[in-house]
Amino acid sequence: MDLADKVAQLVEPALEPLGFELVRVAITGRGPKVVQVMAEPTDGRVMTVDDCAAISEVISALLDVEDPVDGAYTLEVSSPGLDRPLTRAKDYQRFAGFEVRVELGRLIDGRRRFRGRLAGTRAAEDGGLQVVIDEAGTEYAVPLAEVASAKLVLTDELVKAAMNGRLPPALMAAPSATADEAARGARAGRTKRGE
Repeated sequence: MDLADKVAQLVEPALEPLGFELVRVAITGRGPKVVQVMAEPTDGRVMTVDDCAAISEVISALLDVEDPVDGAYTLEVSSPGLDRPLTRAKDYQRFAGFEVRVELGRLIDGRRRFRGRLAGTRAAEDGGLQVVIDEAGTEYAVPLAEVASAKLVLTDELVKAAMNGRLPPALMAAPSATADEAARGARAGRTKRGE
């Protein structure tokens, strides 16, 4: 299990009672590391900077006690934003109909990168799950297990859907969030000094 998975295992149970769901944990940097925690509210509202700060406070205390990251690091807590990564199987159903960029871990049919309209998921013959992408009328079904990264593409259509409240619940605008926070994604951070 890599460090991001260890941090995710610690963080996920701490987010649930706060009303948030973990989207992903990423760890970057060679010197001081950056521990990036991306979360979203489970109640469908847009995440605010105050939400990020509250999550940051809880996660910071948890990571200080458990100490899974050696040395100094910066903790960043953010929302997924509009051009969010798709990290869970349910994300591919939830955002069906929007443009997506998918990169695979290996070549399939001579390709590693796909960009098109997300058509959701379907069961594969081997019992796995396939992500279905429509590229200009040609449908591609790629194994979810082979997806290295995937994200929504920031398009006029996605922005219009957000502004008109036509996005799946967790991205719809709420009175507590500014339009700027909804478009960029809210973010807060803390730094742990090395010993």
